[in-house]
Amino acid sequence: MPRKPTRHRRVLPVQPLTFSPFARSVARVATAYMVKHHMRDITQQSAGDEFKEKLENVDGQSESSEDEEFDGVVQADFSFFDPKPDDFHGVKTLLQPYLDNEQWDLSGFVDLILGQTTVGTVVKLEDDEDNGVFSVITALNLGRYKDHKCITELKEFLLNRCQEKDKIGNLRSLLGDQAHSVALLVSQRVVNLPPELLPHLYNALFDEVSWATEDEPTEELQNSFHFKFYIVVSKIYKYKNANQKRSSSTDKDEALVYIKPEDEIFHKLSMWSFLFPLQTQQVATHELKNYQLTGIVMAVKAENISSFRQQLHTLINES
Repeated sequence: MPRKPTRHRRVLPVQPLTFSPFARSVARVATAYMVKHHMRDITQQSAGDEFKEKLENVDGQSESSEDEEFDGVVQADFSFFDPKPDDFHGVKTLLQPYLDNEQWDLSGFVDLILGQTTVGTVVKLEDDEDNGVFSVITALNLGRYKDHKCITELKEFLLNRCQEKDKIGNLRSLLGDQAHSVALLVSQRVVNLPPELLPHLYNALFDEVSWATEDEPTEELQNSFHFKFYIVVSKIYKYKNANQKRSSSTDKDEALVYIKPEDEIFHKLSMWSFLFPLQTQQVATHELKNYQLTGIVMAVKAENISSFRQQLHTLINES
């Protein structure tokens, strides 16, 4: 059995996937805005001229999508690859906003991800000379990498952002005494990556985690993938007046809008979670005027991953 699926070819409508008509319309606007500004940020970094030109073309398409819904079809050959050093700049660009644009050892974090080649995947276009990275997913053992500066800074970031007294003890425990059995699940991608790829991405990740418990060259490394918990750090939109009684005109507004469809499943399955404010620039659109971009941290038991995989598969197939 090959360790990774080698290719996924899809003819796909480019639109965000969410759980309700309201959330879908909000996410569509957010997607257009975030694609435009994310691609603009990428072009300002050290990518090659050809890659910049390609991203600028995407930028132009996303600007037009702010004014009208795009119902066209884009055909693309996506391939899954093991992380490798050549992916450094692409992965770093995707992870730039991971900790709210915090100044931290992001380069060291990317090095950890690229150095763990048996568990983790990057998604690229088939035969793309620019070698652009469209998605990265991995699971890092917080105990195994505890002495790395980037992991120390990440733990400090999470502890400083947790303001809920009934959650801080649980968080300290997972980041400290239980860290050897805790994985940081990292999943970053361009916001308009076809959602049909998600089940394949997560299946590949969790299959690799399972295989690593048997295939790693030493018992110590095998044991480092016997996870009991996963920590997920992500972003959602939170209704600004969620704790106040809403007027009839806003009754249909949802308290939370999930940018990534899988985050709602993680949230439902989590042991606990907490939200924290972000300094990231807000999306100034009419549809999102009542929402605030917010960070979310979720702790999920590894025993619930099987349910997650089933629910994600069902969600994508039914959408």
